[in-house]
Amino acid sequence: MADKPIRVLLVDDHQVVRRGLRTFLEVQDDIEVVGEAADGAEGVARAEELRPDVVLMDVKMPGTDGIEALKRLRALDNPAKVLVVTSFTEQRTVVPALRAGASGYVYKDIDPDALAGAIRSVHAGHVLLQPEVAGALLAQEDPQGGTGRGTTLTEREREVLGLIADGRSNREIARALVLSEKTVKTHVSNILMKLDLADRTQAALWAVRHGLTT
Repeated sequence: MADKPIRVLLVDDHQVVRRGLRTFLEVQDDIEVVGEAADGAEGVARAEELRPDVVLMDVKMPGTDGIEALKRLRALDNPAKVLVVTSFTEQRTVVPALRAGASGYVYKDIDPDALAGAIRSVHAGHVLLQPEVAGALLAQEDPQGGTGRGTTLTEREREVLGLIADGRSNREIARALVLSEKTVKTHVSNILMKLDLADRTQAALWAVRHGLTT
C-alpha cells in the first residue's frame, strides 16, 4: 500500500543517538520506528524478529560491529535495506560496509530532512552513494579489473546498468525503458552474473568506473 509507513530499526550503541533519531523520525508521517538495538548482534536478532524495511546501522560498536551485522543479515537473506549512519569516513570503514551489503552510507552530521530522504531513497531501491563515498570505493578498485567482462553485456543490459548507476529503482527503470518490472529484474540478475558482482552497489560502481552513467 502506498500509504504504508516505512518501518525502521535503529542500531547504535549510543542511547542518545538512538533517542535523537527516534525523536526526529517519529514526526515523519511516512516513517515508523519499530525498534532499537545497542549492538550488531542485537540488531540482527531484532531485524529477524521485526522484519523492518530499513535498518539504520552504525559501523563501530562494541562486540558485533555493523559490518559483521551486515554480513549476518545477508547470510540470513533478510530483506531489510541497511543505511549506514556513522561518523567514520575512512576508506577502511566505508568500503567494507558497502561491500558487505549496505544500500547507502551517510554521516551523522547529515541534515535531518536529508536523512529522511535517504531512508525513503534506499527503501525505494536506490543505491545511495555520496560523492566522497563513491570515490573511496572506486579508489579501492583496480581500474583495469573486469574491463573485458562488460563486452558480454547486451545493449539493453548496458542501458539497465547505466540507470542502476543513476540510482534508479527497478520500477523506475521499467518505466524509463518501457519494460515490465519482472523483465528488469531478469536483466539485473543477468548483469550481476555476467560481471560477477554481488549486488546493485557493486554494479553501480562498475558502471561509474566504465563510463556507463548518463
